[in-house]
Amino acid sequence: MDKRDYYEVLGVAKSANADEIKKAYRKLAMQYHPDRNPGDKEAEEKFKEAAEAYAVLSDNDKRARYDQFGHDGLRGGAPGGFDTSDLGSIFEHFGSMFGDLFGGSFGGFGGGGGGHKAMRRGSDVRINVKLTLEEIATGCTKKLKIQKQVVCDHCGGSGAKDKSSVQTCPTCQGRGYVVQQQRSMFGVIQQTVQCPTCHGQGEIIKDKCPHCGGTGTKKGEEIITVSIPAGVEDGMTLRERGKGNAAPNGGVNGDLHIVIHVEDHAIFERNGNNLYLNYFISFPQACLGTDAEIPLIEGKAKVKIPAGTQSGQMIRLRGKGLPDLNYNQKGDLIVNINIWTPKNLSREEKELIEKLNQSANFNPKPDSKDKSFFSKIKQFFEER
Repeated sequence: MDKRDYYEVLGVAKSANADEIKKAYRKLAMQYHPDRNPGDKEAEEKFKEAAEAYAVLSDNDKRARYDQFGHDGLRGGAPGGFDTSDLGSIFEHFGSMFGDLFGGSFGGFGGGGGGHKAMRRGSDVRINVKLTLEEIATGCTKKLKIQKQVVCDHCGGSGAKDKSSVQTCPTCQGRGYVVQQQRSMFGVIQQTVQCPTCHGQGEIIKDKCPHCGGTGTKKGEEIITVSIPAGVEDGMTLRERGKGNAAPNGGVNGDLHIVIHVEDHAIFERNGNNLYLNYFISFPQACLGTDAEIPLIEGKAKVKIPAGTQSGQMIRLRGKGLPDLNYNQKGDLIVNINIWTPKNLSREEKELIEKLNQSANFNPKPDSKDKSFFSKIKQFFEER
């Protein structure tokens, strides 16, 4: 099923400002919040839909991409940076924001009074990875040694000294939340809030694990194998879910963010999916023409350089660039021809050059139809 337009979901115009978007979301979230609609699947889906729309339109960068490219501009991950299909993920992502939106009228648990125990999440880990153009051209697999928080191997992540040290919270009876009632001018308001004793865990630890101090995690390292797709670009970030820091007391692991850095190449320069190469030929080759072997990222290409080739002339080898990350196509290799002028000549070479210089045919005679250098560059990129 196609997604609805985010502005349509919130009922705002595309020109709406941040306050108007927040106000519209607040209204929908209060209307369809699970605590107000216990067991109503349709209301739950509308609540998730509104949360997804707000997560995008409240973020300037995501909103700009969405305005320009629509839903396709958010490809490559959850639109809001979290699982918008899961209520727990929504509450976890927005955190205390719900308190601001609802004025404390709702807790971040949902489920129509059944409630969810608070699930802690480990922090994310960020790592830089350097790639060569050859690796980008084909894609590659990398083994990364990550320094991070790992699960304590003595308590298994529980944070407790032993099983008998874990007890059901006496305040919430293991639910992780408590129900509070408050009188107001509109009557009695009932709200679900996190248990202040166990902080939503439903359990308390009597004796903490001596090896991790009760956190359930410790410093360690992990070797992670990741697949880098072909066509990635410098500065791009890839995400490996659940490969970040372990969460305290058996929660959900954070994510691993892999930041791509492209190493400089000895002969190629990159612009998007296109590659650029300076290729030198001799003066006699420029005059007489020659068969050249142009280096590629993989292998070589035989190219016929015609007689009379001028320095600065460009040759395009279509499909010999880098692959596109999202589409089944490749960029081009742009070869810039340069005529090599020797710096040191022997006496015999000088005599030959002097004789050639006396020939009227070797005097510069630019064609009036030839365009200027900048015009050629402009035309070249317009043809792209």
